Amino acid sequence: MISRRMAIAAAAGASLAGPARAQTAWPDRPLRVIVPFAAGGNADTIARILQPRLQDRLGQPVVVENRPGAGGSLGAETVARSRPDGYTLLIGSNGPLSVNPAVQARLPYDAERDFAPVAMAMQVPHCLMVQSAAPWRSVADVVAASRARPDALGAGTAGVASATHLSLEAFKAASGAQILHVPYRGGGAAVPDFVAGNVPLLFTEFSTALPLHRDGKGRIVAVASAARLAALREVPTMIEQGIAGFTAASYVGLVAPAGTPAEVLQKLGAAMAAIVADPDFRARMEAMGGEAAAGPLATPEGFAAFIREDLARSRSVVRTAGITMQ
Repeated sequence: MISRRMAIAAAAGASLAGPARAQTAWPDRPLRVIVPFAAGGNADTIARILQPRLQDRLGQPVVVENRPGAGGSLGAETVARSRPDGYTLLIGSNGPLSVNPAVQARLPYDAERDFAPVAMAMQVPHCLMVQSAAPWRSVADVVAASRARPDALGAGTAGVASATHLSLEAFKAASGAQILHVPYRGGGAAVPDFVAGNVPLLFTEFSTALPLHRDGKGRIVAVASAARLAALREVPTMIEQGIAGFTAASYVGLVAPAGTPAEVLQKLGAAMAAIVADPDFRARMEAMGGEAAAGPLATPEGFAAFIREDLARSRSVVRTAGITMQ
């Protein structure tokens, strides 16, 4: 016969064991990954490349959901306000995590406090591109031409306060170039004008510039990566051409809401680390004109540190260049 004391003890033990079982069982239902941009862009493409790989690693369905608007802020807000249980995640990138917080005084979330970075997936370096008929073959040539005719040379970017706009302003400050900013509504929107000869320069993502370069519709004179890119090894970096320490890229990674349990972040981090180390994934990123994350960037701590540093750089550029949202 079970005494009342034994029954109470058994019930207490069950109540203590319940949460432990729930934690170790994660995930036990489908995960939702929010892409804060429309379908078809880099962030959406990466999300859909990650989707089956995360499903295989975690053993649960992964649903990709697009929540575009406000430069990525609407989707980021959705995740920031979600339960921190590991079932709602964000495809995080420059816009909502590094650029918007630097430019906008008020956001519906705190980029530094409301998220728990999991791992970077990849980066797409930015690059400087000139028209194929232009005489400029190097950064020095472009800088000299811009100084000879201040603000006569225009450079197209993805728009005011876009990641490529901030990179252009950082390049101007580092090189002394006197280039006019020509904003478009997205990086792809600048391409027709560039190809038609209406804008002499592009400061854009390498993935946008690479097919133009290969088709003879433009020429990449420098990439803003730490080392030359495997897809186009003949093109030197900004650093090699005298712009000391200059790197700039658009990044994409996986982010959870702040307060997500450490064990869940650890499992997500382990899954992402295995995915980005896979040769097939790395080849896919290279084919897109990007670089798969490696080393500390593929860890929660390393990705968090990167985002903090990138946000600090963005704030410095915004302040120095006087960039405001229009």
